[in-house]
Parts: sequence; C-alpha cells; structure tokens
Amino acid sequence: MRKNIVAANWKMNKNHPEAIELIQSILFSQIPKKTSTFHQVIIATPYLYLREAVLLSQDFPHLYIAAQNCHHQSMGAYTGEIAAQQLESIGVTHVIIGHSERRAYFNEIDEVLLQKIKQALQHHLIPLFCCGEPLEIREANTHLEYIQTQLANTVFQLNPKDFSNIIIAYEPIWAIGTGQTATVAQAQEVHAFIRKLITDKFGTDIAENTSILYGGSCNAQNASSLFAQKDIDGGLIGGASLIAKDFETIVLSNTTQ
Repeated sequence: MRKNIVAANWKMNKNHPEAIELIQSILFSQIPKKTSTFHQVIIATPYLYLREAVLLSQDFPHLYIAAQNCHHQSMGAYTGEIAAQQLESIGVTHVIIGHSERRAYFNEIDEVLLQKIKQALQHHLIPLFCCGEPLEIREANTHLEYIQTQLANTVFQLNPKDFSNIIIAYEPIWAIGTGQTATVAQAQEVHAFIRKLITDKFGTDIAENTSILYGGSCNAQNASSLFAQKDIDGGLIGGASLIAKDFETIVLSNTTQ
C-alpha cells in the first residue's frame, strides 16, 4: 500500500523566529494526530533550521524533516555546499532533488541529479525527486515524452531496490508560483502516465507502492479534488506551506482519502 504524503517546501523563506513559530504551529495543530504509517508529512526547511526542526519534531512519529537539496559529492572543496552525509548526521530523513527551480536557476542537469540521488540513497536519505514540463513543452503537447526522458535519465537508472525508496513529485513548471494549477484531469493524466512508466520499468508491485505527489500551486482550496484522484498520492506544497492553517487544511484533506 503506497503512502499518502504532503511535503512542505519552504524554499528561501522565513527568518529564524518565524521558522520556529511555523514549525511549532504545525506540531501543535491537528497535523500530528492525523499522521500514520500511510499518511505522512515532510517539512523541507532552509538548511539553517534543519537541526532545530529535527529536534522539535523528534517526538512526532510520521512527521519528517527534509533538506531542499544536497551536493552530488560526499565531501570536498565545494564551498557553500551541503553533503548528504552531513544531512544524515543531523537526523534529516528526506531530500528534495531536481526541483524545477534548481534546474532553471542553477543549471542542474540529469547527470548531476542522478549523482545526487545516489548520494542520498547511500546515506539513507529518501529522495523526493521532481519532474515536470515548462510551458512551451506543454503547449507543444510533448509533455509526456519530456517527462519520460527526465525519468529515464535519472531514477530509472536505479535498480529496483533503490527505486523503491524514491518519492516522485510531478510539478508542471508553468504552474509553480504562478497561481495557475493543472486541472484535475491534467494532473491525473500525468500521474497515471508516470505510474505506467514505473510499471513497465519495475513491475506492478513497485509501481503500486510508489507515492507520486502533485507539485504545482496546490493549495487549501484545490487539494481535496487533486488528492481524490486515483494516482495522486499527495502534494509538494510551496507557498501554502508557509501558512500554518492552510497547510493544516491541505494535510487533513489528504488523510481523508
């Protein structure tokens, strides 16, 4: 049985007092009461707050702390970078890899993303791997082929055991931070397509146990309808995760599915 997951990506937001207030608001909301083995919450804070977030949440089962990125090497002279082994050493359990903003603004290519995935897995971090198309690809109606290539070059290079530890997030890039959202039908189409690709590559059992999240301007108003779809197992939430009440609404809508 695959897991329903809501992941918060705070990006480069919140100063220290604001971050602590937000994490505490989440911890003392209804969210921890609704988490379980199959209904999980992941919070990806900026690097500065990761250790505190781990310590604050350590008594809350099924609520996990993620980094927003890691380096593709295990250590070395990479000023300003953070290694997967360093994240593991402070209790981080998950890491976002391949977010469209990393691809666009930092020129991360598939070959590097695959190295990051392998580093994360080597150090017992669960990668939350992002894929999705920009507007011009969607308008050309070649988005499915585009996503297939992204997966073929990265997570589909893994063996079945390693792939079983991957969470996939589909993020239509044209809908991130724009207020636009893929229609429920558009989102479900791509999620079903990704699951079919996983089936073809790794078999039905792995495909049916892989969580695929939606990551394009999912919010408190549209979460329920998105999460009700057969192949949408939750969301990777950006702006709405910065407002405790909105994030709580999104999480609770996923625990009813």
